[in-house]
Amino acid sequence: MLKKAFIFLFVLSLPLFFPVVASADVVPLQVSAKSAVLMNADDGRILFAKEEDERLPMASTTKIMTALITLETAAVNDKIVTITDKMVRVEGSSMGLRPGDKLSLRALAEGMLLVSGNDAANSAAIAIGGSDQAFSVLMNKRAKELNMTNTHFVTPSGLDDDNHYTTARDLAILAAAAMRNSEFAQIASQKVMTVQYEHPDQTREFKNHNKLLSMYDGCVGVKTGFTKKSGRCLVSCAQRNGIRLIAVTLNDPDDWRDHQNLLDYGFSRLTGYPIDDSAYAVKIPVVGGTADSVVVHGCSGSAIAVESSELSNIKRTVELPSFLYAPVEEGQTVGCVRYTLDSQTLATTELVAAGPVTQGKTNKNLFQKFMEWVNNLF
Repeated sequence: MLKKAFIFLFVLSLPLFFPVVASADVVPLQVSAKSAVLMNADDGRILFAKEEDERLPMASTTKIMTALITLETAAVNDKIVTITDKMVRVEGSSMGLRPGDKLSLRALAEGMLLVSGNDAANSAAIAIGGSDQAFSVLMNKRAKELNMTNTHFVTPSGLDDDNHYTTARDLAILAAAAMRNSEFAQIASQKVMTVQYEHPDQTREFKNHNKLLSMYDGCVGVKTGFTKKSGRCLVSCAQRNGIRLIAVTLNDPDDWRDHQNLLDYGFSRLTGYPIDDSAYAVKIPVVGGTADSVVVHGCSGSAIAVESSELSNIKRTVELPSFLYAPVEEGQTVGCVRYTLDSQTLATTELVAAGPVTQGKTNKNLFQKFMEWVNNLF
């Protein structure tokens, strides 16, 4: 009996001498934020989440939407904005605009994204929408288009308002969409930019408030934010080896560290899967043309990010019609190669005609038709 009791006590004491080390896969990722999300920007899948659908204020991360709409407008008409007193009558961070200054919409977007200029956001909103209120309608319309279901915008700058809110998930969706805009992505990635004024004829240099651009290898954006009500807010984007991640934290006292840990975690989980069908080629019959067939070839694409464990489950499917009708234009898209995972499309590449086939009948003699028939057998 004493022997059994001794063995029992010895087993209980084992952890004191040989501490149990938890597996890295078991220990959950910890962040200081009230709400957080880590997203695979390629397909929108969430890799980590904490209270991701809680509605919270987002401070100047609002300017992601304001800058995106501004740059989309500038792509159609990059008009010169004359700054008025009403435009600059706004509190908070500023790019130093004065009444009478003249800048392009793109320059105002640069001021929003680098030094978080509330004056720049307000000026663009009034120039585009006519007023802050009218511009907020455009912001909410764009949010709906992006399926940001728990977001409502009131101000273009992000100043506190009870009806101005978002979620970490929605901000990640917005950031991914914004970074697909080449102009937005180019501006958000700059540590320093020289902004051109139309009047007075001058340039001004601005440093980006996003310190993560210098702190984290591969960081390419996006936006900081802070008010007393919202706390520290940060949206970041980083890319390595064809993998692009979006991280969002709201009300986070330790956001720089948390974002580095989030991004490290994401890159440790994902693998870049190259998409390249440029070597693919096949002949497709053509009906009613001067040639009986046309060569169709594939194209290259960008790498996609997937979980390492999912690589063997990716399916590649060639989608082509059994024949084409003439005329066929050179470079015409006639099909695609589709990459799927669990029925979800991850990527596609186009299959295009290598040359033209005009309408008309072929002038082949019987011997040529016979040899072509033989070749088609093999």
